[in-house]
Amino acid sequence: MEHTDSPVPDNDGWTEPVRVNTAVSRETSHGSDLYEALQADLAGEARRPAESTVSRETSMDTPIAREAMQAVQVRNVRQQSWPQPASRRVITIANQKGGVGKTTTAVNLAMALALHGLKVLLVDLDPQGNASTALGVDHAAGTPSVYDVLLGSLSLTDVAVQVESAPLLSCVPATIDLAGADIELASQVAREHRLRRAVATYEGTADYVIIDCPPALGLLTLNALVAAKEILIPIQCEYYALEGLAQLLNTVQLVKSQLNEALEVSTVLLTMYDSRTRLADQVADEVRQHFGDKVIRSVIPRNVRVSEAPGYGQTVITYDPGSRGAVSYLEAARELAERGAAVPGPAAQAQDGQAPRLPARNEAADGTGTNPESAHGEQQEAR
Repeated sequence: MEHTDSPVPDNDGWTEPVRVNTAVSRETSHGSDLYEALQADLAGEARRPAESTVSRETSMDTPIAREAMQAVQVRNVRQQSWPQPASRRVITIANQKGGVGKTTTAVNLAMALALHGLKVLLVDLDPQGNASTALGVDHAAGTPSVYDVLLGSLSLTDVAVQVESAPLLSCVPATIDLAGADIELASQVAREHRLRRAVATYEGTADYVIIDCPPALGLLTLNALVAAKEILIPIQCEYYALEGLAQLLNTVQLVKSQLNEALEVSTVLLTMYDSRTRLADQVADEVRQHFGDKVIRSVIPRNVRVSEAPGYGQTVITYDPGSRGAVSYLEAARELAERGAAVPGPAAQAQDGQAPRLPARNEAADGTGTNPESAHGEQQEAR
């Protein structure tokens, strides 16, 4: 231990110096060897030139740094803009099966587009109002909502609410009153065209109108299909998600032939992908073979942050922008925007009205894969 002499006063004045410690003692280290090694390292750092290589702790080659860079990219801190479509795109997100990620997809795509310079109007057409919850928009009973729009008492402009976390994003909330809309609209004239007329007369500026549908093929979903030109189908990477797909495609064909000739399935998004199971890969392969280029390249993985975000009134884009779920939705939204700005190419080689072939049930548990039914109880993958 090093010491220096320092004078200390007594009652009569200054007397002889005493020794004062000016260095870290060996007792505070883990041992003499570690102490001496630390002193040698510090001495070496002092002699190292200023232009030496930055240490690993301050470089970008760390998990925390990489996640921080992903968050900067997702939140668009650099204010990058995505291409605008030539005309307003009205996209209905539909799948009569529940729990496939319709609402999650709707709010996160809308948020990602809005954060990158595109004006978005999200119409919550689900009586549960989950999309309104995820965007932090009030949807208590009595709130002006899409229910009033369908009954003709208000317009979309009257009920649209600007989302606090994204100035370019507006939301038309849904209240519990919407649960009885099917019965109330049953006797109305042109009941299938109510939402279409409301969208056509919307006075606000919107590059994208995204409609979140309920998990059913009732009158609400029918209104959404008639109002839109494009359908985005989220498909969960599991067996049951494919079983009802044929019915949805048949409904699309009926709507296209009778009510909306411009309607087409433009986009398919694979959600809740679990890399631990072979079934997820089989479902993804079947969907890609059937729908071709309509399937977005980005696959949404199972991610706990995606499930946590609505509890805080946020999307995963704003809740945890560095998570795997946020990055995946960002890439999906980017591809969606780029497709809208690109010149339309040949139609994908998908047979309308037919669903992909269902994988055999025993393929999921053939000894080399994991049965997804048994994986539901497992902990979701980390970010």
